[in-house]
Amino acid sequence: MLKHFQPSATARVLVTGDVILDRYVHGVTDRVSPEAPVPIVRVHHTEERPGGAANVAVNIRSLGVSVSLLGLAGNDDGAEVLNRQLTALDIDTCLYRQDGFPTTTKLRVLSRHQQLLRLDYEIDAGGVDASVITEPFRKLLPDCRTVVLSDYAKGSLGDVRKLIAMAHVNGIPVIVDPKGEDFRRYAGASLLTPNWKEFEAAAGGHIPECDIEAAARRLCHDLDIEALLVTRGEQGMSLVRRGAGESLHLAAHSHEVFDVTGAGDTVVAAIAAALASGCTLPDAVAYANYAAGLVVEKLGTASISAVELNHAVSADTHDGQAKFLDDESLDAVMESVRSKGARLVMTNGCFDILHAGHVDCLEQARALGDCLVVAVNDDDSVRRLKGEGRPVNRLAERMAVLAGLSAVDWIIPFAGDTPEALIQRISPDYLVKGGDYQPDRIAGASRVRARGGEVVILPLRPGCSTSSLLETMNSRAPEADS
Repeated sequence: MLKHFQPSATARVLVTGDVILDRYVHGVTDRVSPEAPVPIVRVHHTEERPGGAANVAVNIRSLGVSVSLLGLAGNDDGAEVLNRQLTALDIDTCLYRQDGFPTTTKLRVLSRHQQLLRLDYEIDAGGVDASVITEPFRKLLPDCRTVVLSDYAKGSLGDVRKLIAMAHVNGIPVIVDPKGEDFRRYAGASLLTPNWKEFEAAAGGHIPECDIEAAARRLCHDLDIEALLVTRGEQGMSLVRRGAGESLHLAAHSHEVFDVTGAGDTVVAAIAAALASGCTLPDAVAYANYAAGLVVEKLGTASISAVELNHAVSADTHDGQAKFLDDESLDAVMESVRSKGARLVMTNGCFDILHAGHVDCLEQARALGDCLVVAVNDDDSVRRLKGEGRPVNRLAERMAVLAGLSAVDWIIPFAGDTPEALIQRISPDYLVKGGDYQPDRIAGASRVRARGGEVVILPLRPGCSTSSLLETMNSRAPEADS
């Protein structure tokens, strides 16, 4: 069974390769241009994110592992943006700037989360002087446990063979995210991570499903590569080692593919972070598979935190346990939800004895949005609110019952008499209560409205309440004893 990923405090990864600036222009499209049959995008905002090798570095740092980034850039604003963003993320960044070489930039125009157009600002890789990277790479090697070479064919890895040889001399494993059809330039690497199209091209053409392992082993033998990880999209990924060792085939974990941008970067980053933290290669690949499933559910170039990763691992190994949130995991999970543009619903209560009224209310709440968070009073707060003898069921038992409901996505306990502090952190789109409350008297209502959310009061199901159930049970108890 795969354990939770624990990043090593002393681990460091050296990422070298093609850094890219990803720009996203977001807007609304509701008419066609009179000048040409193309949509008009009314721009709302623009955002910039590190891409390529820089995205690999961001993902490694997001997983809690220290990282150094080495690459080429131009003497332009794009390099300044990248340097500021990477430094702010505590990434040791060395971008060697060259005149006549623009920082590679990809500009994507999106409307309603759909990509309409991509513009690439770059020059031919032949005009790039990659030799300036060699000496800095040599100096950074001794402090690193793993090396990632991220190749986007933009010129930064013109001396890739020399870099692999230097890492090999220092006994440091090298992971290469390759580009192109000819993998001979990566000879001697520890692990290559091609996608299916790149793998087939390098192996000489169409590869039937049954021949994956044989073709991969031939490549490993011919190129003196220790292992090959073929990422296969919806089919998952396959790890094949040189020789006759057992292969590893993993099914994909994604629930909804929202955007595949940067998924390969996340795979490489997760493997590198795990290996640098002392994990075995099979475990590192397993973590990468979970991370890939998470990142394709996000829009654009994105990263995965260790908390999100471990939450996904728990979801696969502990079923309902993965619905349980705490102070450590709450913010990361909510950030992931918001990054997908999902509508978040929140409700709260004691849920001491779950009955039909509770289930009806929870199902109605869930129907308002895309996911539902239920905040549950801990035992002490139930006792303060309901009196001695309550709760009938302890917190763990109440949460376990709620976890069995399909309408409930996450459950988090709280100790106060109201969940107002949680409501502020979660910032739901809908705050739901059942009963005859006045909206203005609901804890946290003003905060939700101030952020553009809505407060919803759901009618109670007639005849359903925990108090009435307890009264009925108590009145029948003597009859049961006679």
